[in-house]
Amino acid sequence: MEPLEDDNSRHWTEPGVYTVSPGVYRIPLPLPNDALRAVNVYVLVHGDSLVLIDSGWALDAAHEQLEAGLKGLGAGLGDVGQFLVTHVHRDHYTLAVALRRKFGSKIALGLLEEPSLRITSDPEAQPIKAQVRLLRRAGADSVVDELAKAFKERQRTESTFWEAPDEWLTPGRRTVLPGRELDIVHTPGHTAGHVVFTDGAAGLMFSGDHVLPHITPSIGFQPAPAELPLRDYLGSLRVVRELPDMRMLPAHGPVSPSVHARVDELLAHHDHRLAETGETVASGAQTAYESALKLTWTRRERVLTELDPFNQMLAVLETGAHLDLLVYQGKLAATDLDGVRHYTLP
Repeated sequence: MEPLEDDNSRHWTEPGVYTVSPGVYRIPLPLPNDALRAVNVYVLVHGDSLVLIDSGWALDAAHEQLEAGLKGLGAGLGDVGQFLVTHVHRDHYTLAVALRRKFGSKIALGLLEEPSLRITSDPEAQPIKAQVRLLRRAGADSVVDELAKAFKERQRTESTFWEAPDEWLTPGRRTVLPGRELDIVHTPGHTAGHVVFTDGAAGLMFSGDHVLPHITPSIGFQPAPAELPLRDYLGSLRVVRELPDMRMLPAHGPVSPSVHARVDELLAHHDHRLAETGETVASGAQTAYESALKLTWTRRERVLTELDPFNQMLAVLETGAHLDLLVYQGKLAATDLDGVRHYTLP
């Protein structure tokens, strides 16, 4: 498997190893669902030394595809010295744990992911306990039971892949390979400890799930929820917008020429979505679930009930995040009654 130019002539999910920049390669790895389809792992190379940004999901198919991609670079899985992980979601973190057990490579993860990782790694912890609580607060009891059942089975099979990293990352600059420095930038919102890595000399930003080219990242899906994840996310977008513009190397989607251009689109999207969400309350919705039923979802503008339970959960929680930010901004008022949060015009 020889490296190919990453020139968007192939669909970004097509297996292979792609040259992004001198010493930087992209390897898409498969995911077990039809939505995202793949996650990009980026390989930084200097001589015989390899550092990977993100790792993929601990699946046999991902393991095999990563091994084949590294072979195309004349390397093997045992040559990976370190995984720099943008955030603690399973499609970014768990294959690193599996490979560390076999080869001893190191894992580094953002410091503020520690509370969520501690909860996830407890095999006795109730799966998605925090999300169930937030769904009930949103008045979305109708999606809770089926969702909890699905995650209980997943937790049984995957809880063993959640282990602490070797290093907790904090913002700052570090030399990751001879001649290559990365800046670690804390970008909370998608998760509380999400980080992006920037290579100013090469003009590259490894944006993880913070900035994606085709979709808007989910907000605050983590075992230890943030109080106002949308406020955090919009603040992180503005932090990235204040940096010099760079090529965007996302976790899901093709490499894109401008981080700034996509950040501007995401900020505009959320401005529009905040206005839409406020209008649902003005038209009679009282809970996040009722508001979510009035909105449309995905680029296909589906109604909430057309989504599977997992994506219904993400939709309701995102709606709640928008409503709570509107309350924080003084544009709505909120009252908790019998465990359910009700929103009204102020």
